[in-house]
Amino acid sequence: MAEHIRIRRALISVSDKSGLVEFARELAAMGVEIISTGGTAAALAKAGISVLPIESVTGFPEMMDGRVKTLHPKVHGGLLGVRNNPEHMAALTAHGIVPIDLVCVNLYPFETTVDKPGIAEHEAIENIDIGGPSMLRSAAKNFESVTVVTDGGQYPRVIAEMRANAGATTMALRRACAQAVFARTAEYDGAIARWMSTAGFAHAEAADAAADADAAPIFPRQANIRLELTDELRYGENPHQRGAVYADRSFTGPSVVGAQLLHGKLLSYNNLLDAAAALELVQDLHAQRPNCTACAVIKHTNPCGAAIADSVLAAFEHAWSGDPMAAFGGIVAFSSTVDVATAEAMAAGERFLEVVIAPGYEPKALETLQARWKNARLLATSHASPTIDRALTWRSIPGGMLVQERDVHRIDAAQFTHAAGPVPSAATLADAALMFAVAKHLKSNAVCIGANGTLFGAGAGQMDRVASCRNAVEKAHAKLAATAAGTVAVAASDAFFPFADGPTLLADAGVRCIVHPGGSRRDQDTFDLCNARGITCLLTGSRHFRH
Repeated sequence: MAEHIRIRRALISVSDKSGLVEFARELAAMGVEIISTGGTAAALAKAGISVLPIESVTGFPEMMDGRVKTLHPKVHGGLLGVRNNPEHMAALTAHGIVPIDLVCVNLYPFETTVDKPGIAEHEAIENIDIGGPSMLRSAAKNFESVTVVTDGGQYPRVIAEMRANAGATTMALRRACAQAVFARTAEYDGAIARWMSTAGFAHAEAADAAADADAAPIFPRQANIRLELTDELRYGENPHQRGAVYADRSFTGPSVVGAQLLHGKLLSYNNLLDAAAALELVQDLHAQRPNCTACAVIKHTNPCGAAIADSVLAAFEHAWSGDPMAAFGGIVAFSSTVDVATAEAMAAGERFLEVVIAPGYEPKALETLQARWKNARLLATSHASPTIDRALTWRSIPGGMLVQERDVHRIDAAQFTHAAGPVPSAATLADAALMFAVAKHLKSNAVCIGANGTLFGAGAGQMDRVASCRNAVEKAHAKLAATAAGTVAVAASDAFFPFADGPTLLADAGVRCIVHPGGSRRDQDTFDLCNARGITCLLTGSRHFRH
């Protein structure tokens, strides 16, 4: 096949008309005959560009509200005919089909349509393009003869090549454009498949299941994930690893990927992991007491500080006090706008933060933080309210992916079972729910201790639960010793205690309430310990491993 193919005839049909008139005018100036459809033809005619309507090519009018207009042999024959195949060319001549050398199509805006909140199903369906992908695929399959344009960003390169080659394009350009077509149509079809397999496509027979908040997710036989490269990172987890961040455009909740960077360097791979962990924890804490402010301090994706209080300043001070040594160089997240008093407290002394994330900042608070740290990343995200997004999470392992629902199970103290010891007060129940929420966000095995809405210390990522208890006690020791008389210190575990050895360590340290999922064959050992030592034992009935 020839290296250069002269563009004599083009078919243009686009939804996004940005740059359309300029592109078509350049083609017309080089003697290209332009065929067009509907709104595209009208826009070109209005600009004074000569256009051949599609119905004059096919001999059929556009019909069925525009659903059928280009699905015709006069179009696809002109695109698919192999120019150096005598039989193909004879068939074109016999049926009066004129070859089409260039196709310019961008598709109906299905993705942006279904991203709109409350979009009606019929509107989404009408934005499923049929003729567009068909023309693109026909043209791309025959890239040796046909140039296919899918995006306005390609217009300058196509025109530049045609100018440089007497109205022709090169094989390299046509091949690159064809590759872009198949990538785009795969992405487009994937978006449709995702919508049809989730809440966007409500099958009547699945209505009851869709209404059930605990309905099982749909795991498609072949999965398509809509990801878009947003940044190439300086490196990955370590300097010898390359890294990048992709945005999941289907995700609708607060996210560090979509947050606005108000100050500081671009986030690193580890910054993003830690900031995401901080934001998730703040959402869960805020869900416990929506009228208060939640604050979380994260180091290596684990909470080293967490608190909820009536003011932003108090929430920060209490969270930071949990483990000031670990908090140095950490990530801080808030559920409320950062005010001036809180910013001044954060900037005081030798404190150092890598990332601060909040729904917003008072102007003077932002100035204070910007002046304190040149490179600290200050992120603004949407309000960190609790989310019920049951989106799937994906985790790569060599050779495959693990997929599960996000752990959005609501932690509700009203659902706890009182299994042993004194009846808990309302304040103790509230702290039990809060500490269990913190344990949910610690790496397993996880145990944490706290009281009065504040995390005192945590043990995370240990191979046995006794070690986690020991670490939590060590971190919380000073706070436990300073706790006012009558305060009930609460310990939470992300899973059951298989023996009473861990609870014994907690009891010896001064813990007076233990909350855990229960379910061990030896639960009674823990219940007996709690009854003997006057310790309240609460069962949640739900486990929250985090590996």
